[in-house]
Amino acid sequence: MEVNWVPPSPVERQLYEAGQRGDVHAQLRVLAAEPLYLGQARHEVDAEPGLVRWRAVTAPNGGLCRVLLTRGMLPPWHPDWVFHEVDLDWVADFGWSDPRQWLAVNPGTPAAVHLPTAPQDRALWRRFHAENDRSTDDRLTALHTGPLFGPLAFGLACGAHLAVSNGVPWNEAGTVYVDYVSQRKMLRDSWDITDHHGWRHEMDALLEYSNSPAAPEYALRVREQLRKNTGELPPADLWRETAAGSLHDQGAPPSLVTEMEELVRRILRYEARFRADGLLPGDGWVATAAAYDYGRAVNLARWGLSARYCDPQQAEQAIVHAGALGKAAYPSWEAYSAGYTLGRVLRFDDERYGPYYEDSLTAHRLLTDDEGSPWRNIPWR
Repeated sequence: MEVNWVPPSPVERQLYEAGQRGDVHAQLRVLAAEPLYLGQARHEVDAEPGLVRWRAVTAPNGGLCRVLLTRGMLPPWHPDWVFHEVDLDWVADFGWSDPRQWLAVNPGTPAAVHLPTAPQDRALWRRFHAENDRSTDDRLTALHTGPLFGPLAFGLACGAHLAVSNGVPWNEAGTVYVDYVSQRKMLRDSWDITDHHGWRHEMDALLEYSNSPAAPEYALRVREQLRKNTGELPPADLWRETAAGSLHDQGAPPSLVTEMEELVRRILRYEARFRADGLLPGDGWVATAAAYDYGRAVNLARWGLSARYCDPQQAEQAIVHAGALGKAAYPSWEAYSAGYTLGRVLRFDDERYGPYYEDSLTAHRLLTDDEGSPWRNIPWR
């Protein structure tokens, strides 16, 4: 391997090693399993979001090639240069009008792959793509070139639940999260964000813990106050009656009082499941669900970068701030994770213990057990 070159991720290492062996099939197996990225001027994409312009460029040897990059080889974030995410099957079906053109993946790097594009070559690409299952299982990945220690890494680790679920490196804050067009669509459809102002508004709400519904936190705070008053966790009946009774005393309508009673019961049932599944210790409980907003703030910062609704400085400030808030609210990574999961399932799961719960549980287990996890390598205090 070239002196002083550290592969950003296992993908680039595998491409390099296969290239050293001259093993084109091994290179294709790697490429078939990974997203690939092609760059385009942002003004062109904004003008025609559904049109991918993939221009041929002149290679150093004078020939023509079309360039793709693996995720670890993407260039630094730039406001006017964005990327489409494609796969090897899409590349094979691209209109290769000139069979003399080459496909260049990561050109000019130790992880470079150069492939001819004749019909029989592209048929091979399709075969490898079809044979690869491109598993969508949750996975914990990192970039060796990304932050691994310090406040920025700590903040990114606070957003690792969604990074694991989405199969993206936990410690990346840069050019893409998903590709530019898909990122903008997600933010528009799921968050009603279409510009920097909208991104800033939602970010502030997350950092202020005002995006999530207020009722669960009200219930948890009542229990914490009872616990502090008596020195021990209150009985379920006392907690439920105190939370509901305090709303009644404030003049809340009967329907809200009844909803608070049921909310306390739901929290208790979720906590029992958390203890059974290892999200909480045998005598554990959740003191606050603020981690759900803080964890999403980290990811909204990454999404805003990908959509070009913020710049790296704004994103990194938000990530570091979210990490500091999380550290102040919890005593450990495990407690933070339980708070995040409770906030998420109370909002979306409705006691189905479906994907909103399962994804969070899987991420929790990976992040607490994997030796390479940031939670195992970045101290909470």
